[in-house]
Amino acid sequence: MIINGVQIDETFAEAFPMRATRVIITAQNHKWAHISAQAFTGFATSVIACGCEAGIERELDPSETPDGRPGVSAMIFAMGWKSLAWQLETRSGQCVLTSPTSALFAGIDEGEPIPLGKNLRYFGDGFQISKHINGKRYWRIPVMDGEFLTQETTGVVKAIGGGNFLVLAESQPQALAACEAAIEAMRQVPNVIMPFPGGVVRSGSKVGSKYKSLNASTNDAFCPTLKGQTKTELSPEIESVMEIVIDGLTEEDIKKSMRAGIAAVCELGASQGIRRVSAGNYGGKLGPFLFHLHEIMA
Repeated sequence: MIINGVQIDETFAEAFPMRATRVIITAQNHKWAHISAQAFTGFATSVIACGCEAGIERELDPSETPDGRPGVSAMIFAMGWKSLAWQLETRSGQCVLTSPTSALFAGIDEGEPIPLGKNLRYFGDGFQISKHINGKRYWRIPVMDGEFLTQETTGVVKAIGGGNFLVLAESQPQALAACEAAIEAMRQVPNVIMPFPGGVVRSGSKVGSKYKSLNASTNDAFCPTLKGQTKTELSPEIESVMEIVIDGLTEEDIKKSMRAGIAAVCELGASQGIRRVSAGNYGGKLGPFLFHLHEIMA
C-alpha cells in the first residue's frame, strides 16, 4: 500500500485491555483549567513506570461544563480498578484541589463508580458540605481562595491501551513535523489520548533486555544509528523513527484516531521525506487487540 509516496507496512499495532475514566476540570479561565489539567496528567506516559497513562482530551467551552465555566477534559488509564482509583485520588488531591479556582467533575456517568471527591472531602476537616443535585452528590470543601467543588464519584469503563504507529523519515526534523501534523489531526477525535510528551515517543521499546533487571529496552531494529550492528528494519535513507501511542475507550475510537493521524502523515508525503508508516507489535503476544494498518487505511 502506497499513499502519496509513503509505504504503509502490512503489519499491525498490538494493544491490550485497560480501565479508564474521564474527569472535567474547570476554573476561572482556560489558562488555569489547563494548568491544573497539565499537573493532573503529568508523569503519566506509560504504565511501565508511571502507574497510569493520562492526557488532556480537549478544551471545553463553558456551555459544555457542569458549572458553566471554562474547562478541560482529561482522561486517565490504568491496568485495573485499584490502580486507577489510587492514581485518580492522589492526582486529584495534589493537582486539582491545590490549583487556584479549580473544580472537579465526573466525565463518565456509566460504568463502575470510583471515588473522585469522596475522600478528598476530608481535607475540609469537618467543614465540608454535601449537596445532591439531579441525583448526583457533590462536595463543597472550604479552601483559602474560597471553595473547592467536586463531584463524589466518576465512572470507570473498560478501555484499550497501546494502539500505535511509527513514522519513518529521512531526517529527524521531517519525522517530527509529520508527527506534529498527526497529533493535531488526532486531537479532533474524541475518546482518545496520546499520553507521551506532545503525543510523540522517540524511544520506542521492545520486550526484554540483555540486562535481567529490565523488562523493556530500546527497539534496536528501528534505531538508525544501529543499522550496521543489529537486524535492522530500516533502509539506508531512513535516519529517524518516531512513534505515536494511542489509548482509547473503544477499538473504533483508536481506529479513527490512527486513520486521522496516518492520513495527516501521508498528506506530507514522500516529497517531505516521509518514507514509511509501520507499527509496533509483539507477534500477538502482548494483547488481544490488533489494529492492522492496511485495514484501517483501506
